[in-house]
Amino acid sequence: MKRILAWCLFDFANSAYSAVIVVTVFSVYYVTYIVGNQGGLGDLWWGRAISGSLLLVVLTGPILGALADRAGMRKRFFIAFTGLCIGSVALFATLEQGMIVRGFALIALANFAFESSQIYYNAYLPEIAPPERLGTVSGLGFAIGYLGSIVGLLIALPLVNAKQFNLIWILVAGFFAVFSIPAFLAMPRDQAQPEKRVNFAGIFRDVLGNERLRRFLLAYFIYFDGVETTIVFSGIFAATTLKFTTPEVIKLFLAVQFSALAGALLLARPTDRWGAKRVISLTLLLWVAVSIGAYLSQTKPTFVAVAVTAGLGLGSIQAASRALMASLIPRGREWELFGFYALCGKSSAVLGPLVFGEVSHLAGNQRAAVAAVGV
Repeated sequence: MKRILAWCLFDFANSAYSAVIVVTVFSVYYVTYIVGNQGGLGDLWWGRAISGSLLLVVLTGPILGALADRAGMRKRFFIAFTGLCIGSVALFATLEQGMIVRGFALIALANFAFESSQIYYNAYLPEIAPPERLGTVSGLGFAIGYLGSIVGLLIALPLVNAKQFNLIWILVAGFFAVFSIPAFLAMPRDQAQPEKRVNFAGIFRDVLGNERLRRFLLAYFIYFDGVETTIVFSGIFAATTLKFTTPEVIKLFLAVQFSALAGALLLARPTDRWGAKRVISLTLLLWVAVSIGAYLSQTKPTFVAVAVTAGLGLGSIQAASRALMASLIPRGREWELFGFYALCGKSSAVLGPLVFGEVSHLAGNQRAAVAAVGV
C-alpha cells in the first residue's frame, strides 16, 4: 500500500505541470504574449512545439525503455527525465515577450521530458498492483492527480491576477519536485538484465502477433489523438475564440478537474468489474459528443458545460486505457511494451496539435480546427 500511495503521489506532483503549464496558464501566455496570436500564429508555434516534443518521445521511447531495462537504469531514467522537466519549467522565468524560439525550445524540452518520465511511471503499475486491482489503482492515481491539478490551479489563480507569471513557473517546478520524492524513494529497485537484447524488430513482431494487444493499440492510436489535442488546445480555444480571460480559464479548468476527479473515482472499480474495454467504449461516446458541443459552443456558459462534461470522461479514458494495456502485457515485458504504448499514443498525438495549429493558421478560425480534430 505504501508503494501504491507513493506512485499515486507522483500523479499528484506532475498534474500541476499538466494543468498550469500545458492546459491553462503557460499555453495562453506563450501563444498570446510571447508570440502573439494574430492570424493563428501563436497556435502554429504552440502546435509545433507540442508535436515536436511528442515526436521525440516516439523516436526515443522504445529505445530508452529497452536500454534502461537491460542496464538496470529504469529508476534513474525516471528521476532524470522528471528533473529535466522541472528544470525546463523553472527556466520559463527567463522568458520575455518576443522570445519565440527560446520559449519554443523550453516548452518542447519540458514536454519531452514529462512524457518520457510517464513511460517509466506507467510501467510501474503492474509491478505494484495485483492484476485484479489494475483498474482501481490506475483510476486512483488519476483521481489523486486531479487533486494535484486543483491545488496547482488554486496556487496559480491569485498570481495570475497579480501578473506574477515568473513566480508561477518557479512554484510549479518546486511543487513537481517536492511531491515526486516519495515515488523516487519507494519504487522498486532496478536490477540489470544484461542477458536481454534490445530487439526492436522483435518488439514489433510480438505486438503484431498478439491479436488483442494489436487491436487495442491500433484503436488507442486513433482515439488518443483527439484526447491529447483537446487537452493541449482547450485553454487556448477558450481564451482566443470565446474570449475567456486567463483567470476565467483557470476557474473553468478548476471545475473540469473536479469533474475529472469524480469521473476517475466513479469508474475506477467498474473498470475492474465491467472490464476496461467497456469503460473505454462508453467514454469515447462521451468524447464524440464533447467534440460536437465544443464546435457548436457560442457562449461561455455553454462551453463551461461542455468542458465539465469532458472532464467526466478525461480521467476514465486515461485510467482505463492504462489498465487495459497493463492487463495485456506479458509478465517481465512491462518496460519494453509500455515504451511501445507511449510510441502509439504519442505518435498519434503528434498529428493532432500539428493539425489544429495548421488548420487554425490557414483558416484563421479555431472552430475549423476543432472540427478537424473532432473527425
